[in-house]
Amino acid sequence: MSTSDAPQPVKLSLPLEYQQDLFQELRAEDELVVIARGLGLMRIVTNLLHSYDAAGNNLIVVVCAEERENSWIGEALAEHAAVSAAPKARGLTVVNTDFQSVGAREKMYAAGGIFSITSRILVVDLLTGLLDPQTITGMVVLHADRVIATSLEAFILRVYRQKNKVGFLKAFSDNPDPFSTGFSPLSTMLRNLFLKKASLWPRFHVTVARSLEGKKKAEVIELEVPITDAMKEIQNAIMECVEVSIQELKKGNSGLEMDDWNLDSALLKNFDVIVRRQLDPNWHRVSWKTKQIVGDLTVLRGLLNYILTYDAVSFLQHLDTIHAAHSPPPGSTRQTQPPWLFLDAAQTIFDTARRRVYSAKPKNLAQEENIDTLRPILEELPKWALLAEVLEEIDRDLYFEPPAKDDSNGTILIMCSSPETCKQLRDYLQTMHVKPRKGQEAENREDEDEDEDDDSKPSAAFMMRRRLRNYLRWKRQFAQVSQTLFYENQKALNGAVDSRLGRGGARGARAPANKRRRVRGGGNFGTAMGRADNGSIAQYFEKPSEVADLMAEVQVTEEEAQQKPDIIADPLDNMDDFYQLYEMQDLVVIHSYDGDQDEHVLEEVKPRYIIMYEPDAAFIRRVEVYRSSHNDRNVRVYFMYYSGSVEEQRYLSSVRREKDAFTKVIKERASMSVVMTVDPHGAEDPQEAFLRTVNTRIAGGGRLAATAEPPRVVVDVREFRSSLPSLLHGRAIVIVPCMLTVGDYILSPSICVERKSISDLISSFKDGRLYSQAETMFQYYKNPMLLIEFDQNKSFTLEPFADLSGTFSSVAPTNMSSDLQSKIVLLTLAFPKLRIIWSSSPYQTAEIFESLKAQEPEPDPMAAVRAGLDKDMKAEDQAFNQEPQEMLAAVPGVTPQNIKNIVFEAENMREVANMSLDELTALVGKAVARQIHGFFNRNVMEEED
Repeated sequence: MSTSDAPQPVKLSLPLEYQQDLFQELRAEDELVVIARGLGLMRIVTNLLHSYDAAGNNLIVVVCAEERENSWIGEALAEHAAVSAAPKARGLTVVNTDFQSVGAREKMYAAGGIFSITSRILVVDLLTGLLDPQTITGMVVLHADRVIATSLEAFILRVYRQKNKVGFLKAFSDNPDPFSTGFSPLSTMLRNLFLKKASLWPRFHVTVARSLEGKKKAEVIELEVPITDAMKEIQNAIMECVEVSIQELKKGNSGLEMDDWNLDSALLKNFDVIVRRQLDPNWHRVSWKTKQIVGDLTVLRGLLNYILTYDAVSFLQHLDTIHAAHSPPPGSTRQTQPPWLFLDAAQTIFDTARRRVYSAKPKNLAQEENIDTLRPILEELPKWALLAEVLEEIDRDLYFEPPAKDDSNGTILIMCSSPETCKQLRDYLQTMHVKPRKGQEAENREDEDEDEDDDSKPSAAFMMRRRLRNYLRWKRQFAQVSQTLFYENQKALNGAVDSRLGRGGARGARAPANKRRRVRGGGNFGTAMGRADNGSIAQYFEKPSEVADLMAEVQVTEEEAQQKPDIIADPLDNMDDFYQLYEMQDLVVIHSYDGDQDEHVLEEVKPRYIIMYEPDAAFIRRVEVYRSSHNDRNVRVYFMYYSGSVEEQRYLSSVRREKDAFTKVIKERASMSVVMTVDPHGAEDPQEAFLRTVNTRIAGGGRLAATAEPPRVVVDVREFRSSLPSLLHGRAIVIVPCMLTVGDYILSPSICVERKSISDLISSFKDGRLYSQAETMFQYYKNPMLLIEFDQNKSFTLEPFADLSGTFSSVAPTNMSSDLQSKIVLLTLAFPKLRIIWSSSPYQTAEIFESLKAQEPEPDPMAAVRAGLDKDMKAEDQAFNQEPQEMLAAVPGVTPQNIKNIVFEAENMREVANMSLDELTALVGKAVARQIHGFFNRNVMEEED
């Protein structure tokens, strides 16, 4: 393969100055590119790949690409090849788990091209020689911020750089935060990537600013939307709960670094990760209360977002779900509710959220006593009315002042944060002009002073009434389930059901059906939630009569009955009722923010009007790049945000945080010394390599035995999910990947190691797999070992120090206690010669393995593969693709004697299933062929009968 890095005469699609400068940099030298989100990272990557693809004689490997990025790169390369008429361009080939054939991959690598390969497949192919690193022209690494020292991508780059010194290496990232946290983060990341230079492109870069702030700027209209009083009250109450939770965390964990544990940091997306990362090393020491508060912070921070995005009914339903999830089981006396539910602010959250949906009013003022009845309020989100006004303004401008024709489609593009918000806006826009019945609407507004022409204004009454009906049905079913659970719990406790429970349900959960609450003054007290005996908020259930009142208020009207139902299934019948063809200028497209994919949306939709329903800094830059890249497309952007809300604060914090991150990285790069990227075991002197391989074990005569053979370890290919193979390779140990049946690591002909993480250890005990694995290891190896490996950043203990009690049982493993220590003791009793290795991290495991191999001969990979296989079959037959063979062995008629014939003839299970009876007869005989053919065609034959 050619390793020439000379620029190729190809046509590129990089119209802006900073894009062209960055492209020329990348063609000239290897570097790490850190660019601000929204500045078109994938466009630069695809143009770079196309420049190599057009040459036709390169082998390029793309590492760490996600599935949707593969789709984008493939489409972009195909478009570039068509535009530039490059006959040698081959496009992108994705190599993932669908490619089962080793031979097919080897042929593809030999032919060259651009390959996006999953990390697990790539590292195995590099180590086995299926893909020779010396034949690779270069590697392109995406999401470089994820490449840490123990990652599989760092392992791949180390193998590549050890055997290929001339191939290029380019790394890309659009997330500057990981490069600004820790000690010398940029230098550390460059060493992991085997690069020496970093190229930084923030939004305030001179070239970027000059490219985007020229004459072709988009017209931006900023719309500040005030939130309602109820929303502000709920938001302040949630913030109070968050602040109290943070203070409780600080009290219980005074020895930690807590500078970032404040209310401003709590608005960031990764605040939960920051807190959990600091607590993880001492997670076994922290109290149960601290662990609960950490989980509560996630819930509360979610509520801060939901109060601004969910409609009033959906938000109330979400609160009911949270309350039920954190409530103790019916009849239980154990306190399990989170601390924030005991605050007065929590009472405010629940009461105000309920008041946004409905409130209690006097049913009949003529009576001596006022009996409360629930009437719907159905508060609308403020942005809905503003969105309708913006759309009306656009229609008015198009009618009275039609814009000059350009390359835009005239489409209106609405961008929001999530698919759920997309569905909400779609429902609102489709129903905002559908009104409820005149009399009913007038009754609901009897105390309001409104003009007669209000009926022409858009309203969410139709949508909200429908959602309230669905909520009341859900709540009724939820109450029945809760009452059923209470009955079952009481049966278990008392052995019988108290007849009085049938009328009232759980205390504090539901009032008797034949009683109505009496209130004075007809206020909103009917919707207030009470307190349970322990002081927490009691679960609130509407009375059946109140539910009936609400259902009567929001009953289905004629207008609602005439609306088209949502498409649940698509049988392709009556397509005209659901599908129509529209002109692009008549379309309103609602789309959620989706990273780099938003560039595709802009290029395909070509909108004239963009409504940013929720703020997003990256999308603003994408619009800037889109407008600056096209002289013949005019864009007007409506930028909406809730003033004085968490939404505004979060947006400003994200912009400030990115700017600070770039500033820190720029300062480090200015003062950074030369980064040494040469691996200590990569390109060393041959004499030093010989001295390093001197085996210091003492032979029979006491001599030092010298050998030129480096140490090696046979590793199961499934173990490449972990970081241990990479760390072993970093210690100059040759890694031999194989499909092993017995053990995970073979250190010598007599030492076999089964590695278990804590989660894997628990599951292995649960299904009994570990006992069978230990039995198999004793059959084939003299010194089997069990390695229990902990995470480096987590506590080095199985359970909390205060909870080491457990019952021990000496009977069969299936009857032993659930206590993990007990199971380990029983394992050692069942296998006294099994050695257990405790390791605090993969780093320590690598040291242990190196010391275990010091006086042992090297393992034989073929012998390791043969262990555990059928004696009649060769190791080569089962070295790879063991799972399909295990599936085939479960088919009736397939035996260890005839499975070989099927495996040699069929490429995969699909071919076996599609074989005819005659084809199977030729392989396994007539009787067995009938069994196999009948198994795969049973359903078909039954349908034909």
